[in-house]
Amino acid sequence: MTDVIKAPLRQVGGSGASTLLLLAHGSIDPRAQETTRALARAVELSRAGRVEVAYLRHARPTARRMLRTLADAGHGPVVVVPLLLTHAFHARVDLPRALCDPPAQPPIVTSVLGDSPAAPDRRLVTALRRRLAELGVEFDAVALASAGSSDEGACTSVRAMASALGADLGLPCLAGFASTASPTPGEAVEQLRRAGARRIAVASYCFAPGRLFRLAAESSTAAGVVGISEPLGDAPELVGLVLERFHEARHEAGTAARTSTGPTPATIDDASAARRRRDPNGPAS
Repeated sequence: MTDVIKAPLRQVGGSGASTLLLLAHGSIDPRAQETTRALARAVELSRAGRVEVAYLRHARPTARRMLRTLADAGHGPVVVVPLLLTHAFHARVDLPRALCDPPAQPPIVTSVLGDSPAAPDRRLVTALRRRLAELGVEFDAVALASAGSSDEGACTSVRAMASALGADLGLPCLAGFASTASPTPGEAVEQLRRAGARRIAVASYCFAPGRLFRLAAESSTAAGVVGISEPLGDAPELVGLVLERFHEARHEAGTAARTSTGPTPATIDDASAARRRRDPNGPAS
């Protein structure tokens, strides 16, 4: 695994230093915003630079408001890291809408954290294992509980993560979805039980608590599980993944600026595409 935490981007000081903006979904559950702020603090400590937070829905500040605040204060450029685990509706629709018509220089926007269904990021697998270990219970199978989506590609990426987690644990692991898609987490638990598992744990494949996390927990509890892990939150592996996205985006933006005579448009998947060009087999482990 590349240790990006040990090699933070050098800060040039003053208002010209780059700002990292963590853009989360947001929730009516205040714990979701607390989780986002905790991750921001952890990233800021590792990076020794400015880190801000904004939200797509249900919380303030919005991305547009935070970008305006930063522009008015003379800060720039801004690198936006979306705290999303799939390319579902929020990544395809809410994210571009939230960042349209920026108040000043367009931000550099990275790919979502779980951007490779063909090769799930090893750090996310490790973070899921970390949260399962924190339960302090024995289990012989795992249900990976995700939010769910009508986007089949997003569901496929969650199933791929379940397969990767199961292979890493050496245990059966099935994906379950809190909404829209099938099976539900409770149904996944029942499938595992019919296959012979007796002590089933739930790995929460979400960033922060919220309504869908609660629905997944209720479904799993009704099915009878030995434990439900906490969301990924400020796990060290997420800190490293966020910092890697930041460094890649800054590197790509700098390269583009040196080879272009005009302004460089910011696109959501520039950094992700560059990473795939460098390593077609997926992210380094």
